[in-house]
Amino acid sequence: MAKQYAGVYDDQGTKPWVVDIEKETLDNTNFRTTMWTGKHLQMTVMEIPVGGDIGLEVHHGVDQFLRIEQGTGKCQMGPAEDDLNFEVDVKHDSAVFVPDGVWHNITNTGDEPLKLYTIYAAPDHEPGTVHETQEDAESDPNEEH
Repeated sequence: MAKQYAGVYDDQGTKPWVVDIEKETLDNTNFRTTMWTGKHLQMTVMEIPVGGDIGLEVHHGVDQFLRIEQGTGKCQMGPAEDDLNFEVDVKHDSAVFVPDGVWHNITNTGDEPLKLYTIYAAPDHEPGTVHETQEDAESDPNEEH
């Protein structure tokens, strides 16, 4: 189930904010932590365990940018859940651009946690959402899958 932050990691959205995004990404130990939610943009950090993935998904009305800060993985995208016709290996410093309406997944293929941050335009998660595990994210009724 989604949890809301308390304390230092409150979603800073709608307030001006400057952050060391690499440090926050590398320090994060939750599957997903929503850090800033504005009217038209949202930033989350993620940690994907070895062998895990972000979860095959599609966003409608949302473009997405992901940047890998640690680890290696496989990025898959395509026009349908069963047609992921685009596949590229990703690693530290890779940037991934996911267009609106494209199915996508990133799988950790390395031997350490895959750490990334992602920016959604427009926001995709409830402000302040924290999913400690992928199971939490997948069971959250507020999430689109």
